[in-house]
Amino acid sequence: MNKYFYVFLTLATLWMTPFAQAGPMSFRESSMSMGDFSTNWREAFVNYALTSKDAIGTESVYMRSDNKLTTLHATGLTYTRLAKRWNMPEAQANVWFLGGLSTATGNEFVGSKTLASPGVQVDYETTRVYAAIQVRTYRTYGGVANVNHDYVSGRAGFSFFNVDYDEVQPWFIVEARRMKGLSDKTEITPMLRLIHNRYFVEAGVSTDKNARLNFMFIF
Repeated sequence: MNKYFYVFLTLATLWMTPFAQAGPMSFRESSMSMGDFSTNWREAFVNYALTSKDAIGTESVYMRSDNKLTTLHATGLTYTRLAKRWNMPEAQANVWFLGGLSTATGNEFVGSKTLASPGVQVDYETTRVYAAIQVRTYRTYGGVANVNHDYVSGRAGFSFFNVDYDEVQPWFIVEARRMKGLSDKTEITPMLRLIHNRYFVEAGVSTDKNARLNFMFIF
């Protein structure tokens, strides 16, 4: 990974001054759906919060290399765990465990394989500032030609102004991410996010001119 990506991750981590609601699960007995769609990466999942710290669900992931020669599609089950939370007077920080076990198909191997995708997300948020780092591994097992498409992302952003609980709040978010085995570039995408108390939608165009659309909805 190039040095600029590490600089971005460091700044995102340090930029924690006193809630962008972007955690991978919501409150107890609620359901959440999230999606992340771009030219080479498409991910969608739905989960249900069994407790205030545990959620189970299902996800579908499609990934493709920049040269369009490598593809992988996986569908399976997910488990999310809130490992640690710090509640501060005007801020919140979280550590999340993200786990997945899927059946994968692709053109790097014949037939299907088991895909394990454990990961960790660390985030910090106030009503005006948001920063997060996520690392997730995507590894197939069984036979030969196993794949390794690890995913690392860092994002940071700010809201333009505070709003009441039932109003829509606009945010500016910048994300940098790397996808091992799929791209030799760091993809940087500035995005506009519109967030409400039960949903957000964000859209942008990367520095490589790839469109990006993300959403989250709690029901």
